[in-house]
This record gives sequence, C-alpha cells and structure tokens, in this order.
Amino acid sequence: MKDSRHIKDLLYEQVARIGKAACSPKRLELIELLCQGEKSVETLAREAAISMKLASAHLRELRAARLVETTRQGKNVIYRIANRAVAEFWVAIRSLAEDRLVELRLALEQMASHPGEMAPQDRSSLVKLAKKGEVIVLDVRPANEFEAAHLPFARSMPLEELKNRLAELPAGKTIVAYCRGPYCLMARDAVDLLRKKGYDAVRLSEGVAEWGIAPVR
Repeated sequence: MKDSRHIKDLLYEQVARIGKAACSPKRLELIELLCQGEKSVETLAREAAISMKLASAHLRELRAARLVETTRQGKNVIYRIANRAVAEFWVAIRSLAEDRLVELRLALEQMASHPGEMAPQDRSSLVKLAKKGEVIVLDVRPANEFEAAHLPFARSMPLEELKNRLAELPAGKTIVAYCRGPYCLMARDAVDLLRKKGYDAVRLSEGVAEWGIAPVR
C-alpha cells in the first residue's frame, strides 16, 4: 500500500511539471508564438515584449518540461514546440479558461464587438469559398510564420506591408483576415485599414494552432 502511494505521488508530480511550466502568462504567450513557427530568443523576446534575459528564463522552464525543443543555426539558438500535442494543449487550456472564467469571456466579448468581427461560419464553407476565389483569405502575420504554416488558400500579406500592397487585392471580394488566433490583434488592425480603404473585410479569430488540431479535409 505504501509503495502504491509513492508511485501515485510520483505520477502526479510528473504531470504537475506541465502545469508548473505553463503557470506564467508570458510562458503561455511564448507557446502561442511558437505555435506559429520556430523562432529565435531575440524574436520571441521582442514579440512578447519582454527582455532577452526573461525570455531565456521562461524558455528554459518550457524546455525542462519538454514543451519546447531547440536547434542551433550558427550562433543562434532556435526554439520550436516539441510537437502538435503542445499546440493542442495551448488551445485546450485556453478554451477551458474561456469556458470557466467570466472575466475572460467579457474581455473576449469586447474584442468581438469590435467592427469587422467575422460572423460564425464553419471551416469547410470558408475553404470552399476561398478555393472558388469568392473570398480572399489573408494571412497578416510575418512572412516567416506564413511559410511555416498557414490556412488553406491563404495569401501572405503581413500587416506592416498591407498599406503598400492594397493594389494586389481584387475589388469586390470579401477579405477574411486572420493572424495568430483569438488573442492576436493584427487581423483586427488589418480589417480597420481595409475598411477605411473601402474593402469588405472581416476578421477570423482562429489561426493555424486552432486549425491544425482539426484540419479541414
């Protein structure tokens, strides 16, 4: 009986390592960023708005829990999520929080009430419309993230380039802009710009992490 208790305690202790690694808001943000594609410490620090020292410390914790892995490219250490299960973990824990926390739902409702929010639509319908060219799916993340993974039939047009590339967008088409997921504001800013320029634009809250879990066949 005593040995059984020891084994159970050990098992729960090991599982708890994942919870401990993910207990920081910034570590969760780093996981979300790495779901977009592999990145250097410098890039992660800049995009998460933290210092290099702090980013490195958080990444060490994530690596110790086997949530991220590294490779070396010359003098640079490149981070990536360990596998798709990490993206699934991020979407699952975020979805649980959205289901259980009223404060989080209220914050999301404020984002959803922003002009240009996309009306509910299933993925299969969106893919069919994009395939036919009836809508333009626009990926406004950095180009390297698009190259790592993107939604079906999407075009890459990073937010910072959008204003100078409007002529590439066909007139009379609905533009569906997306970025890194529901907590990312790049797509919202893109929709603002497109609407001011006279385009019919809407925002898709999901990104590659969400679509990667249950890809459209």
